[in-house]
Amino acid sequence: MDVAGFRELFPPLMDENPPVYLDNACMTLRPQGVIQAVQDYYARNPSCAGRSVHRWGMSISQTVTRTRRKLADHIGAVHAREVIFTPNATHSINQVAAGRKWESGDVVITSDREHNSNLVPWLQQSPSGLKLQTVKSRADNSFDIEAFEAACAEAGDSLKLVSLVHVGNLDGVEIPIADASKIAHDYGAIVHVDGAQSAPHMPINVEELGCDLFSFSLHKMLGPTGVGALWGREEVLESLEPISAGGGTVEAATAEQYTLRSIPDRLEGGLGHYAGICGTEAALDLLSNYDMRDLAEQEVRVNRIMSDGVRHLPGVEIIGPEDAGKRGGICSILLNNLDVQNVGILMDEVGGVFVRSGLHCVNQWFEARGIAQGSLRASAYAYNTEEEAKCFVDTFTEIVDGLTEAK
Repeated sequence: MDVAGFRELFPPLMDENPPVYLDNACMTLRPQGVIQAVQDYYARNPSCAGRSVHRWGMSISQTVTRTRRKLADHIGAVHAREVIFTPNATHSINQVAAGRKWESGDVVITSDREHNSNLVPWLQQSPSGLKLQTVKSRADNSFDIEAFEAACAEAGDSLKLVSLVHVGNLDGVEIPIADASKIAHDYGAIVHVDGAQSAPHMPINVEELGCDLFSFSLHKMLGPTGVGALWGREEVLESLEPISAGGGTVEAATAEQYTLRSIPDRLEGGLGHYAGICGTEAALDLLSNYDMRDLAEQEVRVNRIMSDGVRHLPGVEIIGPEDAGKRGGICSILLNNLDVQNVGILMDEVGGVFVRSGLHCVNQWFEARGIAQGSLRASAYAYNTEEEAKCFVDTFTEIVDGLTEAK
């Protein structure tokens, strides 16, 4: 792809001396079109969807409808009404966990490398008798499909739901969701996928994945903060009780009882983030001009340079498979003898390289291995260049060598 041309769409990268931004697993940058769409909403069309019938109201209603369709197209969903607007993937997952009726002994299975957003909501349901089981990864952090199948068999009829991260924010490793979905469905379980790190970076088709629910956030895919989505099969979504009821979720209500609307309205309580939805449409329009495979290949090119450039350094260990192609754009590094937070600060101060240091909200993985400080994570997007990857390597090497010598 034309990386240089792509970069020109992002104002922060067009500054005279832009940073090397490698914190994309946390949040991507926004192109000018997204920024403009958000501004235009407030300046030209500041109204509510689905309520007022004046021209501003009708205009934003049409924008919401178009954007819902475009979100469905982005993930290969057939029916736009099965896409629910949420504040983020975390909210989407909480809607699934808290919106279902659980019985004592029900089992949910996840992996051992889930983001806290796909761990804590299930733990919060434990007072109802829900049991959470986690499947341990292999030594290289890849998904153990045999162990997963064994866990499903052990749970048997008690298995009600499987919730797996599609691509890990810890290491970029992809779980074979289609295979896992088939196994889970054989045991009668519903399959939810945390797609926060896959929807922005690779082609997605929920029908091919075979899942029943799919959550993702727009702030990781060039869109505004405060906008996410939950896709689900209609019968599954209709079975969920909204965790934010009122307003447009209600068909009828008296002082004694209420009736909820059908999806998507029943799960979209409260005023929508309409400025964010306008920005979401602009982000989706931009991404639709590209083959998502090209974006993924550029990220791997950058990651190969980063990974190959630092793996030989003393006290450095990259989490996940050795092949960068199996880690997408993520290079997450354990530092055995150096303070991760200190190195993260120095990366900015020495070379203007922005990375993330810490536990990356995957506390359970680090806790199980006794790693208190977490890792240093560099995560690429398609606007990152090979020159930036080399800058990362040079800066990181200089810091590690200097701190090692100082000891």
